[in-house]
Amino acid sequence: MKKKKSLLITTGVWVCLLAIWFAVTNLKLVSPILFPSPQEVWTTFTSILVHGYNGISFWQHLGITLFRLFSALILAILTAVPLGLASGMSKTIHSLVDSLIQFYRPIPPLAYYTILILWLGIGEGSKIVLLYLAAFAPIYISCVEGVHHLNQDYVLSAKSLGAGKWSIFKWVIFPGSLPDVFTGIRTAMGVSFSTLVAAEIVASTSGIGWMVIDASKYLKSSVMFMGIFILGGLGLLLDWLLQLLEHEWIFWKGKN
Repeated sequence: MKKKKSLLITTGVWVCLLAIWFAVTNLKLVSPILFPSPQEVWTTFTSILVHGYNGISFWQHLGITLFRLFSALILAILTAVPLGLASGMSKTIHSLVDSLIQFYRPIPPLAYYTILILWLGIGEGSKIVLLYLAAFAPIYISCVEGVHHLNQDYVLSAKSLGAGKWSIFKWVIFPGSLPDVFTGIRTAMGVSFSTLVAAEIVASTSGIGWMVIDASKYLKSSVMFMGIFILGGLGLLLDWLLQLLEHEWIFWKGKN
């Protein structure tokens, strides 16, 4: 019953926002150049879906954006999870790597993007590394916190039963940290999306983020709105999928 009520409230919020948007734009309260109507955005979307944008099909734009995003996220998960768990378990490893990650974490991605371009060129490498760095820190921090938040009674109980270090990690530390790991991945997904447009600004001719930037140069507000809605919708969809996986795989969350 609670889920149905929550779904109704969420749906109601979006319906209200859409109604306000429709009313404001169709009553000509603002310039259509600055704030296009829902019908205009939908017409633009269907046109780009059929004819593409700038000579490239919509699906190619979407595919290259998803390739950049998932390449960076997968690399971040494969490196940040083991390093974060190791840093949480070992004070030596924590001393070696934590200050470096905390140093670069608050730096805006655009501040070091130009350096990445100088080192890696204007191809896909610099874009993927930029997104990788944006995703790495949230996952790493969540893994460290996951180990620190673990109930130490479980570890002590495993030791008292004769479990070795590997067994304790495999059956106690890793499963106990997974809720925080998933939280970090969800956070990294959001950070990567916010960095995606920055990654596609420089020397790029494809991608949904690039479409938004290119459209802004020519005041194509309907294209800009369409790209923003696509990015936001993708973010919602991917976050929902992560929550679904978390619910299915980490059924013990909140029960310890």
